[in-house]
Amino acid sequence: MIKTKKVGDMNINELKDIIKETFYEIIDPDHELVISPEVKNDLKESLQSKERIPINKVAEKLGLEW
Repeated sequence: MIKTKKVGDMNINELKDIIKETFYEIIDPDHELVISPEVKNDLKESLQSKERIPINKVAEKLGLEW
């Protein structure tokens, strides 16, 4: 259950926390997401590889214009 509280009932630290959280959500909506170990491993392997695909080729494969 989500608790609701009036701003007037909050202390300064609670208000600052809400402002910070809102700021982070605006600049990076994914900031609280967790990357699975499998994805981390895939990213590490990809970074170690010398093979690179140009962005325009990736876009073309996805049917996007670049």
